[in-house]
Amino acid sequence: MLRDFAAIDFETANNERTSVCSVGIVIVRDGHVADKFYSLIQPEPNYYTYWCTRVHGLTRNDTEEASVFPYVWQQIAPLIEGLPLVAHNSSFDEGCLKAVFRCYQMDYPDYIFYDTLRAARRAFPQLPNHQLHTVAAHCGYDLRKHHHALADAEACAEIALMIL
Repeated sequence: MLRDFAAIDFETANNERTSVCSVGIVIVRDGHVADKFYSLIQPEPNYYTYWCTRVHGLTRNDTEEASVFPYVWQQIAPLIEGLPLVAHNSSFDEGCLKAVFRCYQMDYPDYIFYDTLRAARRAFPQLPNHQLHTVAAHCGYDLRKHHHALADAEACAEIALMIL
């Protein structure tokens, strides 16, 4: 059973994986939430599509004064050091993380990712779908702010504690 990890969720401003505009992190140690982190991020490229804004509600006005990714990651890196990362549909979040590291020419530390989406498909084949809000509800977590990066990371952490 996975007892120490960091659940992570990114929201993006547009269709570019480098356009992370918010991040939520939930640190789990010994099976309990030990810390949380949330930040807005000035995306690269810095524009928002209608569809992305419609999903998460963020606009350029929200992130105009936000830090760029390298400064935000300086705060996150010590929190997650030595921990595997967990995400729901990890290919998206891992893809964003790798893309933004490349964009800013940062050395990527080969984070280990676990995926609660794949695990949920195995653990709960009877569900009508395996979207984050559906799996979270099945696990007893009320995801009220779906597509807010911290709320999604919290839901992912709860799912991971149950099935990973």
